[in-house]
Amino acid sequence: MKQSSLLAGGLLAMPVLSHANFFSGSKGVIKIALIGCGGRGTGAATQALSTKENVQLVAMADAFGDKIGESYNNIKDALGDKAASRLNVKESNKFVGFDAYQKAIAQADVVILATPPGFRPIHFAEAIKQGKHVFMEKPVATDPAGIKKVLEAAEIAKAKKLNVVVGLQRRYQNSYRELYKRAQDGMIGEMLNAQVWWNQGALWIRPRKPEYTEMEYQMHNWYYFNWLCGDHIVEQHIHNIDVGNWFMGETPVTALGMGGRAVRTGKDTGEIFDHHSVEYRYKNGVAMNSQCRHWKSAPSKVDEEIIGTKGRIYCDKALITDHKGNVLYQFDKKNENNPYQTEHDELFAAIAKGEYKFEDAKRGAEATLSAIIGRLSTYSGQVIEWDKALNSGLDLQPKKYAFDAPPPVMPDGDGNYAYAKPGITQYFT
Repeated sequence: MKQSSLLAGGLLAMPVLSHANFFSGSKGVIKIALIGCGGRGTGAATQALSTKENVQLVAMADAFGDKIGESYNNIKDALGDKAASRLNVKESNKFVGFDAYQKAIAQADVVILATPPGFRPIHFAEAIKQGKHVFMEKPVATDPAGIKKVLEAAEIAKAKKLNVVVGLQRRYQNSYRELYKRAQDGMIGEMLNAQVWWNQGALWIRPRKPEYTEMEYQMHNWYYFNWLCGDHIVEQHIHNIDVGNWFMGETPVTALGMGGRAVRTGKDTGEIFDHHSVEYRYKNGVAMNSQCRHWKSAPSKVDEEIIGTKGRIYCDKALITDHKGNVLYQFDKKNENNPYQTEHDELFAAIAKGEYKFEDAKRGAEATLSAIIGRLSTYSGQVIEWDKALNSGLDLQPKKYAFDAPPPVMPDGDGNYAYAKPGITQYFT
C-alpha cells in the first residue's frame, strides 16, 4: 500500500487485520461470502453488491445445493449491468453442507450471515475467529446459550476491530433516527411507556416430501421450529422490541406474557405459537407492552409508539405530538431512505476506508434475548428474569448437525409436535 493512504497529518489508527481484509481506499476489491442463500440472503447480498464500493461476491454456502444456484441467478438478475463486475463466484467456491460456512468464510473479507437464525451463533463465532467483518441478519440466536456465544464473539470482534452490522434496519432508517434524536433532546419528556406491535396474517408453509429426513423437513420448514427460528416473537417481532429498547436506553429486566396456538394447530405448523402478548419491565419500572400474532384475515399492525411525559412518538407515521394531539414534529417522508440498503452502504464505506465504526453484535444479542425471554414467558406463564435466562445455559440446538441426525424436537406417531403449555411448561424453577 502507498504510504499516502496511511498518513494524513500522522499515522491513522487502523484495524489489526489480515492482508486479505486490510484495505486502502476503494482500489482494493472487498471480497464477500454469502452464508445462507434463501430469500433474505439473496436480498442482503444484492444490497451489499449495490454499494458504491469495489465489492465482489466470491463465495456462497448453503446446506442445500439448489439454493445456491437459485440465489446466484436472482442476484445476477437484480444487479443487471453490474453483475459482470460484481459476481466472481467460481464453481469451486460454491460450498454445500453443514460445514460449508467454514470454507466460504475463508475466501472472503466480509461475510453475510443469513441462514435460519439457529445457526447464527456458530457462524458468527467462526467468522470472527477467521478475522472477517460481518453483516448478519437478525435474530442472532434462538436460545440463551446462543446469546452467550454471540456475546463472547462480539468481544473478540471488538478487540480485533472488526465491523459488525446486524439487520435491525430501523436503526439505519432516516425517520427513526430523527425521531430518536428528538426523543433524546427531550421533546416527549421522560419515558413513561412503549407499545410495540407485529401483527400480520399467516405465513408460508412448505410441505413435507417423502424423500426428506426429519432434519431436512425441519430445515425446509424452519420457521415453525424453535431451534431454528425461535418463534415469530424472536424472528420478526424483534424489530419492534429493539426499537423499544433503543428509545428506552436499556434492556428489560423481566418479561411476563401470555400466548398460544389459537389457529396454528396443524401438523405442518411445528411447535410455535400464533400469538404472544408480553409486558416487559425495565430497571426504572417503566413498562413496554408487546404484541405479535399471525392470524389470517385479521388487521395488520407493525409499529411502535413511545409515550413520554410531554408527548408521544408514532414511529410508523414518523410523527411526534403532545398529549392534546398538537404536532410537535413531522418527518418529511420525501427524505426517507431504504434502510436495508443504508446498512450496507455505511458498513462497506467504513470497511473500504479502513475504519472501525460498527459494534452491532452486542445490541443485536440484547434485542434477541429480549424477544427470547418474552417467548419463554408466553410459553410458561412465568415471570422470566433477564439475568436468570442469560445464565441458564438453555440450549435448543441438536447434538449433531447432519441430515440423518435427529433434530431436537421429533413428531409423535401421528405426526404431531409437542408444544409449550402455559402453566405446565416450566423454566428455571
